[in-house]
Amino acid sequence: MSNRTVRINELVQRELSDILRRRYQSEAVALTITEVRVAPDLRDARVFVAIVGSDEEGTERLRWLRRQAPAIREELGRRIVLKYLPKFEYLLDKSAARSVRVLSILDEIERTESNRPGQPGPT
Repeated sequence: MSNRTVRINELVQRELSDILRRRYQSEAVALTITEVRVAPDLRDARVFVAIVGSDEEGTERLRWLRRQAPAIREELGRRIVLKYLPKFEYLLDKSAARSVRVLSILDEIERTESNRPGQPGPT
């Protein structure tokens, strides 16, 4: 990935977060833009969003965000000058939930190992 693309990704992420925080304060309180991946040709971008709450709330918030996408894109176009303003695809970022699951599995393995007879306990 080129340095220019990395800078554009960071700029778009920062501006999208600011738009959500300022314009849609009450609705976007549980949303976090975790990553933006803009295609090298600047035509498309994937926006990864972490949502606090249950799966149902997450689905509803993502649906709400997709409904607001045209207005958000228009505001972003006023803030950022690019040759092409990408078309955004909003995706749910499940990496935090996966991390928690992996950590719980590792904790369970550690507990199982320490409870075996003949095994030394944790030091």
